Amino acid sequence: MSEHAADDTDPLAHGDRVDTATEAFVAHRNLLFTVAYEMLGSAADAEDALQETWLRWASVDLDGVRDQRAYLVRIVTRQALIRLRTLRRRKESYVGPWLPEPLLTAPDVADDVELADSVSMAMLLVLETLAPVERAVFVLREVFDLDYDEIAEAVGKRPAAVRQIAHRARAHVAARRPRDAVSPAETEAALQAFQRSVETGDLRNLLDILAPDVVLLTDGGGVVRAALDPVVGAERVAAVLGRIAAAASLRPARVNGHPALTIRLDGEIDTVLAVRVDDGLITGLYAVRNPEKLSRVERETTLRR
Repeated sequence: MSEHAADDTDPLAHGDRVDTATEAFVAHRNLLFTVAYEMLGSAADAEDALQETWLRWASVDLDGVRDQRAYLVRIVTRQALIRLRTLRRRKESYVGPWLPEPLLTAPDVADDVELADSVSMAMLLVLETLAPVERAVFVLREVFDLDYDEIAEAVGKRPAAVRQIAHRARAHVAARRPRDAVSPAETEAALQAFQRSVETGDLRNLLDILAPDVVLLTDGGGVVRAALDPVVGAERVAAVLGRIAAAASLRPARVNGHPALTIRLDGEIDTVLAVRVDDGLITGLYAVRNPEKLSRVERETTLRR
């Protein structure tokens, strides 16, 4: 594949090339956004990576591109890797727990079980524990099923090295991901029971829904009030959640491909609450309160593999 810009002296020919480049980019845009988002956990940074991808794609000589999808994935992966390293430095000074930016997703994301699993809050937090290249290799291989040669071109490694990285990343994720797949119906049932308990102030029933060692993470980003450390244990978590019942309105939503809740104060979204369910109990609660991360829960985001 050639990465050299085309030398078009004919303005009409240049226009045709731009139209073709635009059509290809638009056709694969949702896929490219999904790749970038899974690597970054931030929709805003994923959009920035897409902008950089377009700028580079628009100058490519398309006559030398055999597979436009693979080429675009390669560009966006490289841009996401650059941003991932910058994002890691920002997280070092982040106030309190950092959580991925939640996305309001269409029902078809939940229908693709592998895609929904890969963008869940719980999985994105597991991916945070990988080194940048490990994360890129894992996402491209396990989620998007790219072959090792394609991945090697995207991350600038030899195929043999990519195989080793993939094996290491797979083992790392397997040791930390949820033990068993949980159906959307099971998660929804747990959330409905949770919502009823919070709205009615039924602390005893709430404790029955929470695992004894449940962990609540709240992301306020230093902008709004939030716990600066994880809240651990059913009674402590229930006490925190019980305080929101009087003033808040809880509404079901589909966030990152899974059932979740939005918490509204005075009609405005104040918090997005996602959960992790194991053996019928809520073992993890992820409360995103940072206003800078809530813009994507007002409209659906389309994700594609």
